[in-house]
Amino acid sequence: MTPATVSPARPFLLRAHPHLYEINTWAWLEKLSAKFGRTITLAEVPDGEWDSLQRLGFDIVWLMGVWRRSPRARQIALANAGTPGGAAQYDGALPGWHPEDIVASPYAVAEYVPDPHVGTWHSLDAVRAKLHARGMALFLDFVGNHTALDHRWTREHPEFYVNGTAEDFQRDPASFCRVETPRRVFYLALGRDPYFPPWSDVAQLNHFSMQMRAAQLAELRTIAEHCDGVRCDMAMLHLNDIFGRIWNHLLRGAAAPADEFWARAHAAVPGLVLLAEAYWGTEQRLLDLGFSYVYDKGLYDAVRAQNMPEVHARLAAPAAYQNRLARFLENHDEERCARVFGRERRTSVASLMGTLPGMRFYHQGELDGATVHLPITLRMAADEPVDTAATSFFAKLLRITKDAVFHGGIWNLLPVTVEGDDTAGNLVAYEWRSEKSWKVIAINLAGGASQGRVHFGAGRAWPAKEYVFYDELHDVRYLRGAEELGGVGLFVRRQGFDAHLFQVTPG
Repeated sequence: MTPATVSPARPFLLRAHPHLYEINTWAWLEKLSAKFGRTITLAEVPDGEWDSLQRLGFDIVWLMGVWRRSPRARQIALANAGTPGGAAQYDGALPGWHPEDIVASPYAVAEYVPDPHVGTWHSLDAVRAKLHARGMALFLDFVGNHTALDHRWTREHPEFYVNGTAEDFQRDPASFCRVETPRRVFYLALGRDPYFPPWSDVAQLNHFSMQMRAAQLAELRTIAEHCDGVRCDMAMLHLNDIFGRIWNHLLRGAAAPADEFWARAHAAVPGLVLLAEAYWGTEQRLLDLGFSYVYDKGLYDAVRAQNMPEVHARLAAPAAYQNRLARFLENHDEERCARVFGRERRTSVASLMGTLPGMRFYHQGELDGATVHLPITLRMAADEPVDTAATSFFAKLLRITKDAVFHGGIWNLLPVTVEGDDTAGNLVAYEWRSEKSWKVIAINLAGGASQGRVHFGAGRAWPAKEYVFYDELHDVRYLRGAEELGGVGLFVRRQGFDAHLFQVTPG
C-alpha cells in the first residue's frame, strides 16, 4: 500500500555530495515513546522530527534495522549476554539492563517485512512520502550475505546456503547450524567475515547459486518499491573471488557464476541508490559494478591514527572517485567519535569529513556528542547529557555546508608547502569553486600548531587586488593581496586540531 505521493518508478534525485543521517530505528522509537509517554511506531513519529532533520540540511534518512527480527537470534543474544564480554558491553551501554532490553540483531533478518515493533509497509511508505515532501530520501538495509537461522529459506531452500557435512559439523559444531527438513538433515555454515569467528545468529548464503541469486533479486525489487536507496551490509563478501576464497573448502568444486551479483542487482533496480559497506580495497570494484557510494573506511582509519602520509595519499585520488566515497566519523559499527577523537579533535576531523567530496555520513547521537556506543542487540542506551558545544559546532558545520558550492561546485586539493618550520605536512587544504562562490578549507590534523603556504595553481586569474578570507567557523576576517595569493601562496597557521572554513570574496 504505497501512498499516491510516492512513485517507486521515479527515482529520487539526490543532490551531489549528499548528507546522510543514520537512525537506529528501534532505539529511536523507544526514545520517542519514553518522551511522549505512549508507544510510537513509524506511523506516529511527529512531523517535527522530520522537520528538524530537514532544517539541518540532511538529504537522506537511513532507517537502520526496520526488518523483522529473528526470535532465534534474540535467544542467541540473550545467551551471549551471559558471557563476561557480552555482559560488559551491555553494562557499559545500559547499566542495570534486563533480559527484556535485549532484542535480535537487525542484521539477522528473519524476513524483509517491517518488524511489528517498528511499523507496517503502509507506515514505512508514509514516512517516505513525508521525507520526499521535505526533499529527503529514504534508505533501508539490504543484508545479502546471510539470513537469520529461522528465515524460511533455511527450511524451504537449504540449498540456497553453504552446506557442510555431518563430519564437518562434528569437527567444528560452532561453525554450522543443524537444520532438519522433511527431506533430510542439513548442516548450514554460519555467516562470517574471514578475519573473525563466525556470526552465531546467521546462516551463510551461497552466492554461487543462481537460484538463490534470483530469490535475492526478487527481495531487492520488493525493498526498492518502498525506499530510494539501500545500505548493503558487508557488500564485498558477495564478490565471486572473495566468496570463493572464504568458502572453497565447502563448495566442492562449484564454479563461480560468469558475472557478479552486484552487476545483476544494479540492473534489476536501476533507480535504487546502492551504498556499500566495503573494506579490503574493494571500493573501486564495487563502484564499477553499479554502487553509487562506498564506505571510506581507509580515510577514517588514517585520520584516527593521525597517519598524515596516508591521509594525503587518499585525498590525492581522482575527484571522480572521491565523489562516490561515504565519509564518516562514526556509525553503528564504530565507536562514538566523541570517545575516539574527543572534544579537542572535533573541529579538525569533523570539518574534514563534513566538507570533503562524496557522501557526508552522520550517525544518530553524533551531533549531540554522545559517548555511549549502543550494541545493536540492545533496545536502547542509557540517557546521557547533551554536549551543547558539540550540538552548536555541528549545527554550524551543517549550516555552512548547506551552501550550494559544497554540492554543485568543483573540488580541488591544494598543495601546502613549508613556511618557517616543518609542520606543513600536518595541514590539509582544498577548495570548492563555482561561478557564485569560492570556499577554501585548511585543516590542521595534528595536536601542535602547524603552518604552511597554500598554493592555488599557476595561471589562475586574480581580477581583484585584494580578497577577504572570512572564516565562517570562527567569525574572523583576513585581507590578503592577489600578488601574495598568486605568488608565494596563502599563509596559514592553525593551532592544534583546528580549521579554517573560508568564504573568499573580492576585497
